[in-house]
Amino acid sequence: MTKLNVVILAAGEGKRMCSSLPKVLHALAGHSLLMHVTNTARLLSPDKICVVIGHGGEIVKQSIVGDDLTWVLQAQQLGTGHALMQTLPYLDKDGLTLVLYGDVPLISIQTLRELIAKAEEKHCALLTAVIENPFGYGRIVRDPETREIKAIVEQKDATNEQQKIYEINTGIMLIPNGYLHDWLPKIENKNTQHEYYLTDIIALSVRQSVQVASSQVENLWEVMGINNKAQLAELERIYQRHCADKLMQLGVCLIDPSRIDIRGELTCGSEVAIDIGCIFEGIVKLGDSVQVGAHCILKNVKVAADTTILPYSMIEDAEIGENCKIGPYARIRPGTKLSNKVHIGNFVKVKNSQIALGSKANHLSYIGDSIIGKNVNIGAGTITCNYDGANKHQTIIEDDVFIGSDTQLIAPVKISKGSTIGAGSTITKEAPENQLTLSRSKQLSIAGWKRPQKTKV
Repeated sequence: MTKLNVVILAAGEGKRMCSSLPKVLHALAGHSLLMHVTNTARLLSPDKICVVIGHGGEIVKQSIVGDDLTWVLQAQQLGTGHALMQTLPYLDKDGLTLVLYGDVPLISIQTLRELIAKAEEKHCALLTAVIENPFGYGRIVRDPETREIKAIVEQKDATNEQQKIYEINTGIMLIPNGYLHDWLPKIENKNTQHEYYLTDIIALSVRQSVQVASSQVENLWEVMGINNKAQLAELERIYQRHCADKLMQLGVCLIDPSRIDIRGELTCGSEVAIDIGCIFEGIVKLGDSVQVGAHCILKNVKVAADTTILPYSMIEDAEIGENCKIGPYARIRPGTKLSNKVHIGNFVKVKNSQIALGSKANHLSYIGDSIIGKNVNIGAGTITCNYDGANKHQTIIEDDVFIGSDTQLIAPVKISKGSTIGAGSTITKEAPENQLTLSRSKQLSIAGWKRPQKTKV
């Protein structure tokens, strides 16, 4: 099998982003531009991945986890050809090198595989695109009879006839390593920018009668580069609409496909409905007939069938059982696991807790570091006081417990099976089974007491 090296050019400063953050670290769909490209490159199972860095190089290196990347410094940014020159000591003598760009984040694995197949047939391969307005792009000039690529002509150098060509160079190419080691040192910088252009590789290949195959990208957004915040926002919406269309093709009901953000991986069962403004981060799995209300945020969540999540709820690193009802305005934090038929209502926060079948906390409560049994009712304003200022402690509430409103459970504490806690209690000791436990000071009424009045100036 032919060796495959991948080189990702990511050294540019990106001045037009107007940011101190290196351009390739700006986020699209929840991941940096560069991470999108490295993730796609890894799917090709290459023998080597080289990432060329320059501006903010150390920050860029720290942003990508994995020991499968070879980092190559381009100390001076003297063009794409110069950037690729820096990788020569790291490239195999034989095989192919695929050139990608850290600011072209959405190139698909299918498109790259098609390009690689073309390169295996011939010596070199170039990814091209046909666009309605090619102004500013390098034009692909072909032989009128054989249709072979003869040159890439930049806009400023194109004749009137060449400017009518709609096929353009995307910059993504495959070159045999043997040719790269030969050709790259021969590239010159005799141009207005005094830079070494990678497109000169194609001119050298034609000059030496080395055939250049091509593959044409179908989705233009795959080869869209990012140079400023406006382009970043434009590509974000294009990508999100693409994701929305795929979901709807699979039967997901989106109330408005233009108002959804998927910043990771979202998989859905049948009859799933998602309202406007929802954000899905990390890995999210929604079971059959799950309903997600407007403006919810779900991150690394598994939701079982028939559960309803009402508007403005936030769920993170949690597992939700079947036929649950969450929200509105609920927050479920990491480490939480809800069993079936659990209700978590408005302005309730749950953190690192397990709640068993049929239990409810419907209003204005905080449940932290707790294990809650079946058929428990937690009244409004209940708080598990799990933090003593230094350490977290656990609260255990067994089956069939009723917690009255405005109760504080001072952890560590256990509320035994069948207990009832009177409203307004502060519980510091174990509550025995099937008994009423309460702690209230004696109610007093003070005769003759008068409410303070504002002092008149």
